[in-house]
Parts: sequence; C-alpha cells; structure tokens
Amino acid sequence: MTEKRFVDVLVNRPVDGPFTYSVPEGLEAALNIGALVEVSFGSKRLFGYVVGISSKTNVKNVKPVIKVVDSVPLIDDEILRLTKWISEYYYSSWGEALSAAIPSALKKISKTSRPHKKTIKDEEIIFEDGSDRHLVPTPEQKEALDLIKSSIDKKTHRVFLLYGVTGSGKTEVYLQAVDYAFQKGFSSIILVPEISLTPQTVARFRARFGDRIAILHSRLRETRRAYEWKRIASGEARIVVGARSAIFAPVKNLGLIVVDEEHETSYKQEETPRYNARDVAVKRAELTNGVVILGSATPSLESFYAATQGQYTLIELSERIDYRLLPEVEIVDMREELHREKKFPILSNTLKNWMEKDIGENKQVIIFLNRRGFSTFINCRKCGYVITCKRCNVSLTYHYHTRQLICHHCNYKMSPPEICPSCNSTYLKYWGLGTEKVENEIHRLFPQARIARLDTDAARGYGAHERVLSMFKEQKIDILVGTQMIAKGLDFPQVTLVGVISADTALNLPDFRAGERTFNLLTQVGGRAGRGDLGGRVIIQTYAPGHYAIQAARNHDYRSFYAKEISFRKELNLPPFSHIVRVMLRGRNEEKVVDFAEALRVKLVKRIKALDKDIEIVGPAPAPISRLKGLYHWHLFLKSKRAEDAVGLLKEILDNQRRKKGVIITVDVDPY
Repeated sequence: MTEKRFVDVLVNRPVDGPFTYSVPEGLEAALNIGALVEVSFGSKRLFGYVVGISSKTNVKNVKPVIKVVDSVPLIDDEILRLTKWISEYYYSSWGEALSAAIPSALKKISKTSRPHKKTIKDEEIIFEDGSDRHLVPTPEQKEALDLIKSSIDKKTHRVFLLYGVTGSGKTEVYLQAVDYAFQKGFSSIILVPEISLTPQTVARFRARFGDRIAILHSRLRETRRAYEWKRIASGEARIVVGARSAIFAPVKNLGLIVVDEEHETSYKQEETPRYNARDVAVKRAELTNGVVILGSATPSLESFYAATQGQYTLIELSERIDYRLLPEVEIVDMREELHREKKFPILSNTLKNWMEKDIGENKQVIIFLNRRGFSTFINCRKCGYVITCKRCNVSLTYHYHTRQLICHHCNYKMSPPEICPSCNSTYLKYWGLGTEKVENEIHRLFPQARIARLDTDAARGYGAHERVLSMFKEQKIDILVGTQMIAKGLDFPQVTLVGVISADTALNLPDFRAGERTFNLLTQVGGRAGRGDLGGRVIIQTYAPGHYAIQAARNHDYRSFYAKEISFRKELNLPPFSHIVRVMLRGRNEEKVVDFAEALRVKLVKRIKALDKDIEIVGPAPAPISRLKGLYHWHLFLKSKRAEDAVGLLKEILDNQRRKKGVIITVDVDPY
C-alpha cells in the first residue's frame, strides 16, 4: 500500500493559505511543486498552485485534489519567495500575489497549444526602428556600461539609477548591458511603462535581439501570451520585454533587470495585490543576486533619495547624443494673454506664431494637453448648477464628436440638455478645455495642416495608436495633439516644436506629488523636441509661471526641483521619509462607512499606544471624489518609517477581511 500524500495549495482568495488537500491514488507522480490543480474550496471549484508536499498532516477532514490541470511547474522557488514577500508587504494573501504573477491564459490553454504563425505576426508592433547594430558608446555611456558590466561579472546585487537627460541614449545603455548579460549566460527582464506608449523602445529590442526576446503585455491575445510564457520557461527566450506583470516572467538564471522610465505611475498595480513593479524588480534582483538599472530623465524622489543615501549607485548621462542641444523652453504667462485678449485663449500668440513658422518649413509639431474631451463641464450662468454624473460626485465631460456628456470614471453617458435641469433657463455654458477642443481650434487656425489627435478616445480601435505614430513618423501628419500618450518614449527627428497648452492641470490636484508629476510631464513632453539636427523649442502655457516645478522644467534642472521638493517632503514627513498606507472604505450607505472609519481609527490608536509604535494616523476624511459608481468613499492614512509595521497592524485589526458590515475595505501600500 502506497503512503498517503498531502499537498499545500494556494488559491486566489483574500484568505491566508496555503490549504491542505490529499492526493488521490494515481496522481502522485503528476503533483510537483508549482503544478496547477483544481480543488474544492467551500462550495466552489478553484484553480490553485501546489507549494508544498508532505506525507502527514494535522488537518482533519482533508478534501482530495479534484484534478491536475498542468503537472509542468508554472512557478519555481524564486517566484514563490517573491510572491510571499509581496503578500506581506502589500497587504494581500499569498494566493492573490501568486495568481497575479501567472497569466490567467495558462489556466485555460492546453500546454500543447501553439498559436498560429499568422496570430503572432498580427500582434507584432508595426512601428519599426531598425537600430539592429551596436552604436559606439559616448564617454558617459561607456563609463555607465563599465560599472554595470563589472557588477554582472561579479554576480552581485546592485541597483543603478541611470539619470540621463531626454535624448542622452539611455536605451542604448540598456541594449548593450542586456547583450553583455546574454553573452555571459544570464537572462534579462526589461520593463517599460506601457507597451503601447513605448513602441520605439520595443522595436529597438526586437531589431537588436530578434527571436531571442519574448514580449509580454496585457494586449496580447491569450494564446500568444501563453506561448510566450512557455518559451521563457523552457529557456528558448532569455530576454523578456514587457509591461508591469513581466517582472514575474519565469526566466532562468536572471542576471539583469531594466526598469525604463522608473518614475512612471503605471508600474503601480491598481488591483490586489497593489504592488509597484519597480520595487518588486529590486526585490527580485536581490533574491537572485542580480543587477537592476532604473532609468529616467526625471527620477522619482524615492529613487533619487536612495541614490543620495548610498542605497543605489547614481550614474549620470548629462549630454544628449551627438552633443545636440536641449530644446529652448519659453514660458508664456496666460494671465497676460487673458488681460490682452479679454477672453480665455486656447493658443497664445507666441505658440501660434511658432506653429505657423515650423509648419511652413515642413517641420512637425506636438501639442500636449493632459485632458481629453471637448469641454470639462457645463454649468448654468443663472443659478450656477453644474451637470454631474448621477453615480459619481464629478462633472460630466462634453465630447464634441459623439455629442455626448461622459463620466470618465464610470462611463455614464447622456445627451447635453438644452435647458438647465435646476432653473429651466437657457443660460448653459460649456467651460474648460480638452484635446478635442484644442484639435478643433488648430483646424480652424491652420486649415491647410494635416492634424491628428492621440488620446484614449482616438486610439480605441486595435492598432490605432501605432497607426497614428507610424503616419507621424512618415511625416504624413504635421501636428499631433494628444495627452500623456505622446509624452514619453518617442523619438521623431522632424519634431522641432512642442506646445504645452496648460501646465497647471496636475498642479491643482489634491496630491502631495502634484509638483513632481508636473515637473515630470513637462520635462518628458518637452524632451520630444529637438531630437534631430534641426534643434527644438518648447512653449509652456501656464497661469502659474512662478511655480518652482515649472521654473525647474524650463531650465532642465532636475536637481533644483529635487532640492525644493525634498525639503518640503522632509518637513511634512512624506515619502521618501515615511511610508504611507491608505485604507479606503466604501459602501452604499454613507453613515455606515463613516461609523466604520471612526471605529477603525479608535482601534488603531489604541493598538499603536499598546505596542508603542511610531505610526501616525491621518483622517478619516472623504476621498477627493467622495462618491464613485454609486458608492461613498472615505479614507484614512497610516504614516510609518517601515511599511511592514503599518501593514502588520492592519492585518491584526482587519484580520485580512475585505468586507465588514456592508463596507468594502481596500488597503494600498505606497499609493499613487
């Protein structure tokens, strides 16, 4: 008689595991660590992952494993340790963290399935770059590469912050570092913020490494995603390029991780587990004694501070390739324009004149506004009524092309009224500015120009984003109007002018990172100008010309911005001097939500005193958008030197529950 065996299984549920199941006769050989199984969990049947095997258990009434879905391990010890850390740091169950690391496609698709060749070709990024050769590194690039190669040779964990101005050749440093690691037998993972926003970066890696790379991102069809995953797991592909979730790619002998545009907020996952891929990259490299390159022209304050404290090694690229000059930046004070024109102008005279000049010389122009739509709200000039979403506490945005008012939070739509719903007057006025309105104004001013718009409304269709960028590269478009989709990672030599319509948009948000976001966006979008031999100019329109973030962006001066911002953060004990943990509470009954929030604060204060922990509590208070999709939102914050202290306290009090007394609870560590 064979000895009874048991397996520990993790499932994607907000409860601490693993859970023990017995192994039915005949399945012993198929059950290995990392195998995908189907198990009974309460009244449901769930997929789970085997994380332990034993011959005895203290658990009574053990249920058997229903079936083995895939006996080939989908995970290894490295991913198990990484996801265990994620669950402890980011307040999730281990099962949720592990499920986030593995594409759901692998649970549905047979391990023998391979996508049709045509499917693969259809999904390749059509934006080609053709940089398939090593370029001779500049002295600064060579110095950077020597340091990185030395650490790869020693197989020692080290984090490099590659701070390089826009156009300084950071991508070439990545390419040569990845190639060096490959020659030494190491695999690499390259993270980019969003594949669709960085097509040229991806194209350069594909041109340089061909079939040796695998691409992983959410826009791939499931068959392709599963196929790429298997190629990586088998060792066929040793270089992985992808968005956030590619940090979990099952590469063998990982030696190098690159995080391009490391400051980007898109590295933060918005669902449980709410991890930041940049910080997970540093942890994964620590587990494998690997090297990390964090690259940015505008490093996050957390990363730059870590470099000043010696936790990271700072490498600087201070010059553009071929010693091209950084674009000249001009600030236009829109208060003066308003005084002169007696109305709110969309384009200043300065910007109009430069656009006319550059278009006349067959050069290209980018116009940036980080707000889509035509008008941002409609209000009644008689009674002051503003038309808002019936489910969210926000105004509706008018979209000219669809003739509809749309909520950008829940997608509620309605036709604009002709009379005020409150006082029945006809004094309704369309206020505010979006990319649609800017595009309309440019069509009016420059009827002869070829104009395109690129925002989430315009780029809805499959491949639409890439098609617009391809046309822009081929100079079939003169003026490109867009949101942050056009702010980063693009290299167009014919672009000589970048206009920023409103630099104040992010400054007015209730967010301590407002100044940092503004500086980053202005620097990144301005960096699209003057990347060829024609030189470049950036014109920033603003109603707050004296703000330090705008002045620092004007002078391409990250260090002066950092000095001002870091002193402000230190004074208020904000990151990087503390970690913030946000507890969001939401429900249909506001009174219940408020009562629960107050009761939670009392419990936290009491427990902090008992444990004598240095944890500060802020709130509870209504969230900036206090009603969203029919739910009332309140939140409170914990500030602590160590995030683990605050998370441990919350796990103890909330007991990992996500719903209590009709209140949904969300915990976000290091939130954006």
